[in-house]
Amino acid sequence: MKKTFIITCLLSCALASCKDDFLTVVPETSLSSATFFTKEADFQQAINAAYAPLRTITNNSSTAGGAWILGEQHSDNTYYARNPLFGATEQEEDIADFSIPEANGVTSNEHVREQYRQDYLIIARTNQILATIDNVEFNVDSKNNIKGQALFLRAYAYFELVRYFGKVPLHLTPVTNRSEAALPLASEEEVYNQIIKDASEAIPLLPLKSKQEAGRVTSGAARTLLANVYIMQKKWVEAETLLKEVVASNEYVLIPDYANVFSTSTSNKNNQESVFEVQFLEGSAGLSGNFLYHFMPRNITAAELVTITGTSNPQPLSGEGYNIPTPDIISAYESGDTRKDASIAYITLSNSARQDKVYPYIKKYAKPHALHENHGMNWPVYRYSEVLLFLAEALNEQGENAEAATYLNMVRARAGLGEATGDLKEVIFKERRVELAFENKRWFDLVRTGKAVEVITAYGNRIKANPQAYYYPEGSAPRGNAFTNISLYYPLPADEAALSPYF
Repeated sequence: MKKTFIITCLLSCALASCKDDFLTVVPETSLSSATFFTKEADFQQAINAAYAPLRTITNNSSTAGGAWILGEQHSDNTYYARNPLFGATEQEEDIADFSIPEANGVTSNEHVREQYRQDYLIIARTNQILATIDNVEFNVDSKNNIKGQALFLRAYAYFELVRYFGKVPLHLTPVTNRSEAALPLASEEEVYNQIIKDASEAIPLLPLKSKQEAGRVTSGAARTLLANVYIMQKKWVEAETLLKEVVASNEYVLIPDYANVFSTSTSNKNNQESVFEVQFLEGSAGLSGNFLYHFMPRNITAAELVTITGTSNPQPLSGEGYNIPTPDIISAYESGDTRKDASIAYITLSNSARQDKVYPYIKKYAKPHALHENHGMNWPVYRYSEVLLFLAEALNEQGENAEAATYLNMVRARAGLGEATGDLKEVIFKERRVELAFENKRWFDLVRTGKAVEVITAYGNRIKANPQAYYYPEGSAPRGNAFTNISLYYPLPADEAALSPYF
C-alpha cells in the first residue's frame, strides 16, 4: 500500500499548483516509501501532491468535488436554475434543498462522499510527510517550510471535516494495511484539539508571504486558519491575538477596487489581499478549473456564453445551472455597495423555459479565458478583508466596539459605504455575507452563529411560496421533500461506512 501511495503522490504532483516550478517532477517507475523519502526533492514532490486535492474540492466534476455545493449552495446565498426538460439531478438538488437522504447517519450523496475522501487524501499525504521528514537530513529552513505546510494542510483538511461532519476518524499516522484504515469516530473536541496543535506548530515553521513561494501557505495563512478555529470555538481573545499579528505583519492590504481582488485566468494571482488561495492553471497541463461553467444558468447558447467567457470555441450548455445568486443575497447589499455589481451580473437566455429569461450569475469569477471549460482563476480561501472582519468580530464579542468598528469600517469604506451604525454584531454578520459572497463561507457562518435552522427554514418557505422567483419555470415547483432535512452536519458517506465498523 505504501508503494501505491508514493506512485499516486508523484502522479498527483503535476496537479498541485499553477506555477511550473511548483510542480516540475520526473516520476520514477518503481518506488516505495523506504526508497523515496531520502532527499529534499522527494519531500518537495510529496508536499506538492498534498495540495492537489484542494483543486478537486474547490472545482467540480460530475462525480467529485464542489465545496461550493456543500458550503454555498447549501445556504440561502445560491440556488439552482431548474430545467424541467433535463433529467434528474438529485445529488446537487438534495444538497441545495436540504433534503439529503440518510439512514443510520450515512448518505449515498456523491458530493458528500468526495469532500470526505479528498480531505482524507490530503491527510494521508501529509501524514506520510510528517512521519518521515525528521529522519532525513537536509537544509533546516527548507525542512521547516515543508513541515509547516504539511501541518497547515492537515489542519485545514480536518477543519473542513469537523465543520461538515462533526465526529470523524482521526488519522495521524500513515495507514499501512487495511486493518489500520478504520478508526473510531473521534469527538469534535478531539478533532479541534488536533487542528489547534497542528496549526500552532505550523506558524513558527512557515515564512511570511513575502518570503514564501507564491501559492504555498504562509505563517499568515496559518495564523488566519487558527484564528478561524478559535472563532468557531468562541475563543475571542486567542483569535484577536493571532489576527492582530497578521495585521501587524504588513504583508497584506485591501486592494482599493473590490472588482480587482479576484484573480483572472492568467494573472493577479496570490495578490496583496490574498492570504491563501487554491491554484489553477489555464491550459493543457491538467491543472485547469471549470467551476465557472457550473455556475452558468442554462440552457445557454454559445453566443450567449461567449459574452461572459470570451473563449475562441464557445459551446452551448444544457442541463441545469448551479450556484445561481438568490434574490436573498441580491437584496442583502446596501444601496451604493460597489461589491454588488462586482459580484453579480445578469444574462438573458433565449432558450430558457422561464417566462422571465433574465438570470443572475456570479461575476467575481467570470474572467475571460482562451478555451471552453478550461480556465485558470484561483479560488480564494482566505483574504485580508476576512482577517479584518474576523478581528472586528473578536473585538466586538469582548465589548471593544470602537476598535471593532475601525476594522469593520475599513472593509465598508472599500465598498463605498459609510461607517456602520446599529447593532455592531449584526452588522458584522451581514457584512461577512456580502464581502465573502460565493466564497463558501455562508453555511459555516449560519451554523456557528446558531442561525442555520431559523434562516434556512424561512428561506425554504419563501422558495416553496414563490418558486418562480427562485428560477423555477412556470408550472414547476420544488420537490415534495425540499427542506425536510435541515441538519447542522452532513451525514457520513455510505461508501466509507461500508469499509468501517464504526459508522
